[in-house]
Amino acid sequence: MITNLQDTVTLRNGVRMPGLGLGVFKVEEGPELVHAVKYAITHGYRSIDTAAIYDNEAGVGQGIREGLKEAGISRDELFVTSKVWNADLGYEPTLAAYETSLRKLGLDYLDLYLIHWPVAGKYKDAWRALETLYASGKVKAIGVSNFQAHHLEDLMQEAKVVPMVNQVEYHPRLTQQEVQAFCREHGIQMEAWSPLMQGQLLDHPLLRELARKHGKSVAQIILRWDVQNGVVTIPKSTKEHRIAENAAVFDFKLTAEEMEQISALNENLRVGPDPDNFDF
Repeated sequence: MITNLQDTVTLRNGVRMPGLGLGVFKVEEGPELVHAVKYAITHGYRSIDTAAIYDNEAGVGQGIREGLKEAGISRDELFVTSKVWNADLGYEPTLAAYETSLRKLGLDYLDLYLIHWPVAGKYKDAWRALETLYASGKVKAIGVSNFQAHHLEDLMQEAKVVPMVNQVEYHPRLTQQEVQAFCREHGIQMEAWSPLMQGQLLDHPLLRELARKHGKSVAQIILRWDVQNGVVTIPKSTKEHRIAENAAVFDFKLTAEEMEQISALNENLRVGPDPDNFDF
């Protein structure tokens, strides 16, 4: 289990991935985005997660350059993730999409590249492209996003490389037990997006009670639950105080009973699209 902001989990290929990072979903290009990324890095974050479809890779790249300079650290101390969008799934299109993301970010390589959604009939060719990028050393690790257990099983029938990461919607109302069990069994690191359920859990009575008990915010209780469950997490924020608050989850611990109480809130309820039924 990670014990500080710069602590890492070790992926199946030996690459070390920070257990907590900054997400930038729905953050538009502009000074706010650049500042958030820069602030996160100078505050000690070592993982930044973006995607082609977010249309903000250029700003993320600028924030990374400014943050590295201000923090006095080198590129290899940072873990950067991006994702190939559905329209670019396919062998050659995915290879081209990777180069486009690199160019926008202004980077020589990515630490992690993911297939964003399991588009039927397309993700296997895209995975071959990711395997090519990985074999050529252009990316440190490869994985998927929003894959259910049956998608992973299907992909792994022909894959030469087992995905190292599966990034999925994960929060106390959607605990993804089947996916989590499959990932654990096959050495795939699970990663959470929308860990705070887009703010919908912040008024929950149980979580508020636990927050009072531990002298923490509800967001910190949820992120601590992620950490103790061994799930890598990338909460999104552009506000300095929230970025700092989200990182302050390593000075307390939830009891086994509290962990079970939070997990029992599961209703298999999504705020994002259903990976088995989406049309984009």
